[in-house]
Amino acid sequence: VQLVESGGGLVQPGGSLRLSCAGSGFTFSNYAMSWHRQAPGKEREWVATITSVGSTTNYADSVKGRFTISRDNAKNTVYLQMNSLKPEDTAVYYCKRFRGTFSSWGQGTQVTVSS
Repeated sequence: VQLVESGGGLVQPGGSLRLSCAGSGFTFSNYAMSWHRQAPGKEREWVATITSVGSTTNYADSVKGRFTISRDNAKNTVYLQMNSLKPEDTAVYYCKRFRGTFSSWGQGTQVTVSS
């Protein structure tokens, strides 16, 4: 059972990245999914959530209008499209699956926004 994030990297301010999180070993469509991030010296913070069938999404105010969460249950993958990136978006990005009180995390992928 695992979640594996990918797609991170170095991007200039104003640029875009798409993160992916692939799940395996469990029934992906049974779980809501979320993205979180942790910047150096800061606590991990929630970024966005999508329901198990993708019908509802929610975003932190800091990313609303710039980031889009989506999922493809046929591919067992959740995505985070990040546009208009800012230096303050620099962080390790983690995906999480959850249902009720259960949750588990991926290992994270680094996103660095810098000129």
